[in-house]
Amino acid sequence: MLHSALAEYLDRVEQALMGLENVYVERYVEEILTPQRATLRIRIRFVQGYLLELNEAIVVEADVLLWLDYRYHCQDEQNCLIFRYDSTPHFPNLPTFPPHKHLPDEVIASQKPDVAEVLQEAVIYGLNR
Repeated sequence: MLHSALAEYLDRVEQALMGLENVYVERYVEEILTPQRATLRIRIRFVQGYLLELNEAIVVEADVLLWLDYRYHCQDEQNCLIFRYDSTPHFPNLPTFPPHKHLPDEVIASQKPDVAEVLQEAVIYGLNR
């Protein structure tokens, strides 16, 4: 049986996606590896043409959700980066290392955002176009 914290989180992500308008979910893969571990791979296309991909590897330890890895990548219809949050350890000089955020012209320190915040950031991008 899936750990309740993991089940609740996956349900919250699904509910957040269902609340979006003017999007098409191209891919939604929820892979349950063990009762305490899952991976999530989601690809969302916005009607304006831009794309958001969400990738997470999640584990429950001591009843707490931990992200082993994550990547939230948003790009426009010409495949140009809008933003990407990830945990790849390749910017050791940033104060939040390893988490960081890629922008079109720079990489900045950033903690891991909540998926709802990432979805909101992508929606706001579309509203401001």
